Amino acid sequence: MPTTDSVGDRKPGALNRVRQSISMPVFVPASAIVVGLIVFAAAYSRVAEDAFAQLNTMITSGIGWWYILATTGFVLFAIYCAISRIGTIRLGQDNEKPEFGFWSWLAMLFSAGMGIGLVFYGVAEPLTHYVSPPPSRGVPGLTDAAANQAMSLTLFHWGFHAWGIYVVVGLGMAYMSYRRGRPLTVRWLLEPLLGGRLVEGVIGHVVDVVAIVGTLFGVATSLGFGITQIAAGLEYLGWIEVNNWWTVAMIAIITAIATLSVVSGVGKGLKWLSNVNMVLAAALALFVLMLGPTLFLLQAWVQNLGGYVQSLPSLMLRTAPFTDGTWMGNWTIFYWGWWISWAPFVGMFIARISRGRTIREFVTGVLLVPTLIGSLWFTVFGDSAVLREREHGDMLVDGAVDTNTSLFRLLDGLPISVVSSVLAVAVIVFFFVTSSDSGSLVIDILSSGGELDPPKVTRIYWAALEGVAAAVLLVVGGAGSLTALQTASIATAAPFSVVMVLACWAMLRAFRYDLATSPRYLHISSPDVANLSTPDVAHHSAGHPYPRHDISATLSGLVAVRSVGPDTVEVNPETGVVTIAIPDDPLGEESPGQVTT
Repeated sequence: MPTTDSVGDRKPGALNRVRQSISMPVFVPASAIVVGLIVFAAAYSRVAEDAFAQLNTMITSGIGWWYILATTGFVLFAIYCAISRIGTIRLGQDNEKPEFGFWSWLAMLFSAGMGIGLVFYGVAEPLTHYVSPPPSRGVPGLTDAAANQAMSLTLFHWGFHAWGIYVVVGLGMAYMSYRRGRPLTVRWLLEPLLGGRLVEGVIGHVVDVVAIVGTLFGVATSLGFGITQIAAGLEYLGWIEVNNWWTVAMIAIITAIATLSVVSGVGKGLKWLSNVNMVLAAALALFVLMLGPTLFLLQAWVQNLGGYVQSLPSLMLRTAPFTDGTWMGNWTIFYWGWWISWAPFVGMFIARISRGRTIREFVTGVLLVPTLIGSLWFTVFGDSAVLREREHGDMLVDGAVDTNTSLFRLLDGLPISVVSSVLAVAVIVFFFVTSSDSGSLVIDILSSGGELDPPKVTRIYWAALEGVAAAVLLVVGGAGSLTALQTASIATAAPFSVVMVLACWAMLRAFRYDLATSPRYLHISSPDVANLSTPDVAHHSAGHPYPRHDISATLSGLVAVRSVGPDTVEVNPETGVVTIAIPDDPLGEESPGQVTT
């Protein structure tokens, strides 16, 4: 039995571990700013909403062009890293294997990245662009041209540009942490440019504080809007009457599940929830695809992909300077600011789950796969909604799109709508849980100076603060307070976009140094001199493959050399024997499988 003194010694030890793990110059200012803005937005909701609306207008009119230019630059940066020699660099040691399997990796990055947004806007955004297209494009609403343009605009907002933003932060953090041994925080993206001394000082603290504030406000506002959607959907179905008690109860349940998940860690709760989430989302999409206009949706998906690729050159640098409308500010510029404000959260989380992958694998997976999945999702839900509006005219409310109920209106027009609506609510809840727990984990890592396994008590603190922020703002200030907080989150994108541009420059310097100093692995072998004559066709037709020669007969006095990937080489630590894996021959001919030298 432990004595009283020994028990007393344990408590200070646990408290000391918490204190030592927290980076006070980051934790304290971030907490103070978050709490202060929550109190301001709740106590003065009307004033806060007006003030932040003016701030949003200033951002749109003043630096909207910068968001558009920088975001397109991030996409080009990501593509360059993937197709150049930089893509061969591994995010870890040269022969390190990926920490998570490919499908689990995709499920986690997709659920945390924008899964909840797809549910929230899957029906509403394409339908809105169909009804009210951008004035400067000259396409009338409610027409065939507007329907096609609506999907191109939607995929533009949710495709390469959104994920290109995440690539910049995630790639830089994964490289600096897993290959160069730095803590997993945003500040170290700038070390190749500013040096370690400045990064560890005030500049680094400010960068991490901005990242935390933007992340927490982004997650909290998404949680609040998601609860609004769930409540509106359940009320539309006649299951509940929305009130503050329902709001608080739903937020408490989601926060509790998220807290349990984040405490269990990435390899357990979050991985399991992400996999379940993707299965439920796929089931919902298949439900709409199979019971809806299946052939029409398959045809539309192919056309939507082509329309998106075709429209990219005209959309990616479009600022619409001659239009007096607010469409650009309400949509494209808003989205770019929203994605940039989420970049520390999603980027760090993607980095956390991407150890062991090459830069080429990382960029291709993060940039291409979610874009394809997103295009299929928006086609299934968005084009189904547009077609239903064209044929039945029952998707609008007083001539406008109701974002909160549009998904449930679509499902209500399909068979067994009760089942699909319950499934939709489950998908929304699970997407919010994965966003909340991954956001809490990221904030905790940032506030602890890059500690990959911070104390559970601080994880609980950040998860609870997100839930409290959403609950207080919804109950006290309503949607106006959430809008104000959302604008505050987007405002953090202005300084952070500059950090990201500097990070691209810094990463290119680090990558070039890595390529210049990393050894190349070469496999040297002797040619098959005995069989250098022309192969006998009859011999081959009898079932013997053509001989594979390392070099031609004219170079038979030399040896053959080929590049070998570090991940295909294994060295026996006791004997020093090197074994090189040989890829399988797709023609089915015999392959040695491996070569020992």
